[in-house]
Amino acid sequence: MITISLCMIVKNEEGVLARCLDSVADLMDEINIVDTGSTDSTKEIAAKYNARIFDFEWIDDFAAARNFSFDQATCSHIMWLDADDILKEKDRKLLRELKEEMPEDIDSIIMEYHLAFDKAGNAAAGARRNRIVRREKGYRWHSPIHEFLDVREGKLFISEAAVSHERMGDHSSRNMEIFKKKLLGASAELEGRSLFYYANELVDQQMYAEAVEHYERFVSSPGDSPEDRVFAYSKLAECYHHLGQLDHKLQSLLLSLQYDKPRADFCCSIGYCFEGKGNYPAAVHWYETALTLPKPKFHMGLLNLVCWTWMPHVQLCICYARLGELEKAYEHNEKALHYLPADENLLDNKVRLEEALGLSEAKQAGGDEPAAAEDGGSETTC
Repeated sequence: MITISLCMIVKNEEGVLARCLDSVADLMDEINIVDTGSTDSTKEIAAKYNARIFDFEWIDDFAAARNFSFDQATCSHIMWLDADDILKEKDRKLLRELKEEMPEDIDSIIMEYHLAFDKAGNAAAGARRNRIVRREKGYRWHSPIHEFLDVREGKLFISEAAVSHERMGDHSSRNMEIFKKKLLGASAELEGRSLFYYANELVDQQMYAEAVEHYERFVSSPGDSPEDRVFAYSKLAECYHHLGQLDHKLQSLLLSLQYDKPRADFCCSIGYCFEGKGNYPAAVHWYETALTLPKPKFHMGLLNLVCWTWMPHVQLCICYARLGELEKAYEHNEKALHYLPADENLLDNKVRLEEALGLSEAKQAGGDEPAAAEDGGSETTC
């Protein structure tokens, strides 16, 4: 059976650290906490879990801190978490089974990383990460901000277990400061992933016009990461949406198709563009297409997961209602309710559509247009 060293870097995490360790400590053979300068009770909390605590002078470099944490590990495998991550009970069970059954020669265990949730608790956005790696492979972290674990070779295993990121606080200002110190020197010019991630920070700061400039530079430059380019086009679409440039938004979404097969989240975004133009037959085509597409199995980038569950059904309900096809609108509203059974808008749609269908399939009562579901039913971005 493999053994696992949990390696974390923390600073002033007294509000979340216990929640994280409560969810995973009993599954770990060793806990290594690297503190980068806490002034609260973070270290005292870590000590309660028999953690090995190390100090690391913060040098505005997340990769350096994570590599130091990996250097402290003594078990066969290393797992990394952030302090505001947790494992839910179903994922704890899967990880326990995984640990008992996993061959020792597995080099990297890839796990889902759930980053946002709808009101029913379903994962709404997520990605995959190399979450547990074999220590003797010596995998290292790279980049001072938006660091990544470089796993280019080895025996991989994709697990069904997920880590849930329940974020507390806003780190965008901190990240921007690191960019200024480490990557935006007087003579430095951003390129590659740094250019891409800086654009993401500009979006977080709602500096959409400047973000567009950097994303356009990124997609125009040479590179070998189709996933990053697809994501950049999705962010370009988001920026153009906020800037009111809807034709450029649609163009960005369509340009993404040059790098990969259509994905449900992009199909939903394209459908929403046509819906906004009042072209409901075209919108229906793209939403219906989204329902036929499986979630990418090996994709490591960010996915808008609701586009594989309730989102297309919500928008199809609206479009079919506008087209006067109330039976189809009702059908899709029912399918959306399967995922969001307590959503007030969907329940209201159900009542109004049942009333309309009881009178006549062709009759549409004024003001009875179905509403988008709560939690983002009116817009879809990747």
